[in-house]
Amino acid sequence: MTRWSIPLILLLLSGCHQDDSSSGEPGSTQKPPTLTLQLNWFPEAEHGGYYAASLYGYYEEEGLDVEILPGGPNASVIQKIAQRTVTFAVANADQVLLGREQQAEVVALMAPIQSSPRCIMVHADSGIEDFSGLKGLTVAMGSGKAYARFMEKQGLLDGVRVVAYSGSVAPFLERKDYAQQGYVFSEPFVAQQQGAQTRNLMVSELGFNPYTSILVTNKRQLDSDRDLVHRMVRASIRGWQKYLEDPVAVNEYIHSVNEEMSLEILAFGVEQLKPLCLPDGMPVEKLGQMTPQRWEQLADQLRSIDLLSGSVKAVDAYDLGGLATDVRR
Repeated sequence: MTRWSIPLILLLLSGCHQDDSSSGEPGSTQKPPTLTLQLNWFPEAEHGGYYAASLYGYYEEEGLDVEILPGGPNASVIQKIAQRTVTFAVANADQVLLGREQQAEVVALMAPIQSSPRCIMVHADSGIEDFSGLKGLTVAMGSGKAYARFMEKQGLLDGVRVVAYSGSVAPFLERKDYAQQGYVFSEPFVAQQQGAQTRNLMVSELGFNPYTSILVTNKRQLDSDRDLVHRMVRASIRGWQKYLEDPVAVNEYIHSVNEEMSLEILAFGVEQLKPLCLPDGMPVEKLGQMTPQRWEQLADQLRSIDLLSGSVKAVDAYDLGGLATDVRR
């Protein structure tokens, strides 16, 4: 079977759900307006649940017509949500709070990835077991990023030479005294495929653990049509549940729209994602949940590193209404 066949079958099947006069409300007769979902990066495993919701017709079953827009280095998702040039987007929790600091009325709706995949990748034979072992190394990372500021505040970058992250693992492969930022389901796989043995120091283990790949929208969109927004949340959660259970067809589709993501790296990615989406035995029915405590803790951490002012209230950055409804599986 070709890489195209499964996605095409799914698309044809999902089309069977839709009548030419389908609508924005389930059971209505008016064709719904197209909603846009802007990704924060090129399509990859961290977006798998959203693609699953589209391919398996879950958005359509909720009366939604959703177009998924690939991202990249200049995706500017928070800005696009603030300007309402897109309806929904994918972002991380710290970006939501920092966006609100800049008067962007962005609101988080659900969090498929509970534990941050952010890591610092070191060579397995370096003897480094934790962040204290980074001293004396060159570390490629985004120095202005919130997690980097948090590490700096903890004294974990003392004696470390921080250089800009280029997006490539080539320098890591060439030098044993070199470490770099990454997502646990991406850069480590690429390095291992090229012969390196890696160890991943998880930033979440330091206590800095923003929700990742969350679904966000503009507050005005939420206030104007909560029912539509909550239907989007329900369908997206179903998509993530399906993706974690059976990712093969979705991975084939992601590969077809982003050939740099091989089927091997996507399969590796979803296996790495499962414990991050459902940590500590979380039941699949709870996937996507957010808690006020986690948001308050993150806001306090961002204030501690002087990235967030006291005027930003964590409670304004999220909406739990869509998570209170039943999700059909």
